[in-house]
Amino acid sequence: MNLKDIRKKIDLIDYRVISLLSQRMELALRTRKWKQAVCEWERERMVLDNVRSYSNSLLRSDFSEKLYRTVMEESKRIQGERLKLVGFQGEHGAYSEAAALAYDPALAPIPCREFNEIFEDVETERLDFGIVPVENSLEGSVSQVNDLLIASELKIVGEISIPIHHCLLALPGTNMHDLRVVYSHPQALAQCRGFISAHHLNPKPFYDTAGAAQMLPIERMETSGAIAGRLCAKLYGLDVLKENIEDHESNATRFVVLSRRTTDRPGNKCSIAFCIKHEIGALSLMLSFFSDARINLTRIESRPFKKDPGKYIFLVDFEGTDKDRNIVETLAKAKEQTSLFKFLGCYQGG
Repeated sequence: MNLKDIRKKIDLIDYRVISLLSQRMELALRTRKWKQAVCEWERERMVLDNVRSYSNSLLRSDFSEKLYRTVMEESKRIQGERLKLVGFQGEHGAYSEAAALAYDPALAPIPCREFNEIFEDVETERLDFGIVPVENSLEGSVSQVNDLLIASELKIVGEISIPIHHCLLALPGTNMHDLRVVYSHPQALAQCRGFISAHHLNPKPFYDTAGAAQMLPIERMETSGAIAGRLCAKLYGLDVLKENIEDHESNATRFVVLSRRTTDRPGNKCSIAFCIKHEIGALSLMLSFFSDARINLTRIESRPFKKDPGKYIFLVDFEGTDKDRNIVETLAKAKEQTSLFKFLGCYQGG
């Protein structure tokens, strides 16, 4: 190895150290449910004993202890701020994280591997909120999320739609003509199909757009790129080779914010789910309740009812508030015609 190679390895180690410290802070925030107080002396002693035992001839035990005392002090400081945690699917830099920060910059975004992890952690109060995509303007509804909404007792307390602009990212100094492979989430690859084909790139599906960007500096993939948002370039030290590479400029995704409890924010939009009886004209009758009351429906969608194969459950969004007497009376009429009815939430439309 020459000096340049050694420094590259050092830079990568520094990146991993900071990344792991960030993950440690996030995990510490998620332990608050089980803590009676921020200070836990017994646990701190155990951590310090562990790091001293991990030390070797180059890394003295007193240095390790000093380092981790600083880490734990910072961890306690962050926990003491009582931040509101919002879970999002993917790695840092994901579009869901961008949506969370656009919705409320004061929230602390916590990455989750899967959508069901978000729902579970909000339900068990390890997270205050969750933010999930329900609909993309090009690809349609996000089926898994809508199914989880139907099955969950969580409430929708907010909504935000953000434009989705994809970038081609690569390691610093990479020439676009040297790229052979591009990684991203299957949906992002589909949305950039024209660009990928025009530049003769081999698309490789990855579980997450931001995860694909995160992988590049770790694996030192010099002939590979990632399709992700611009935020990922900043987070992972990548170059933006090309912006706005999506096939359609109108690409946008609608996200909803979930909580165990309703908020004090005034709402102007509601969501419900229902399963109607197997009768001729049942859906027409249901919709007539809303039209007769002059309630504007903004979405209606059907999903297979997994608890009762052969039946369908409908997801409906409409304008208005659950405090409005007209809406309360309309929902009461509608509920009588259903075999299942769920009020998913009243919130401020985004």
